[in-house]
Amino acid sequence: MIETRDLTLHYGGSQILHGISMTARAGEVTCVMGTNGVGKTSLLKALAGTHPRSGGKVVMDGQEVPVCPPQAMARRGLAVVPQGRMIFPLLTVRENMETAFALLPRSEHRIPEEIYDLFPVLKDMGHRRGGDLSGGQQQQLAIARAMIMRPKVLLMDEPTEGIQPNIIQQIGRVISYLKSKGDMAIILVEQYFEFAYDLSDRFYVLKRGSVALEGTKIDLPKEQLRSTVSV
Repeated sequence: MIETRDLTLHYGGSQILHGISMTARAGEVTCVMGTNGVGKTSLLKALAGTHPRSGGKVVMDGQEVPVCPPQAMARRGLAVVPQGRMIFPLLTVRENMETAFALLPRSEHRIPEEIYDLFPVLKDMGHRRGGDLSGGQQQQLAIARAMIMRPKVLLMDEPTEGIQPNIIQQIGRVISYLKSKGDMAIILVEQYFEFAYDLSDRFYVLKRGSVALEGTKIDLPKEQLRSTVSV
């Protein structure tokens, strides 16, 4: 569904990503792991168009994607659940979800019942401001907003960060559900090892902006993966 080939990225004169080549397939969770500061979020920004890549290629649905802004990537079918949620605090819960309508035909401007089945709290709190929700509720809102866009590729950046355990379990069930539908490639950046390992099919471990280890769950023994991530 999406692939990078020798992708590089710079912040000014500093090179952050060094020739990243990875593949994320529909119906799978592809996990990007590594310690803080190795380029995980920068990779997602390069894919989403929020920070233009310096070089390399991005291929989506078999077609090479030029360097383009995030709104163009969203129109191509890429959605992001960003680190820190980044919901609109002064909009209501329902209004936050309705921002996803910008990518849909007017005839489809409705919130699917599937959203409320997965996140009942959003229906109960539809008229509350986003900024009044707890961190876990805001994370549910951010995931719901991305789902309403009907993406082909979903990027999730640290979805468990600062979230209470019962909500982490719920988010895990939602990711498993989206994976089971088979029509979406999910790229997960996550530091909670057990959560990431249980959900993911393929792993890329970054070190200093390069891929240090890659493989499937079958290829990589759990403890080898854990030790590589933690070094």
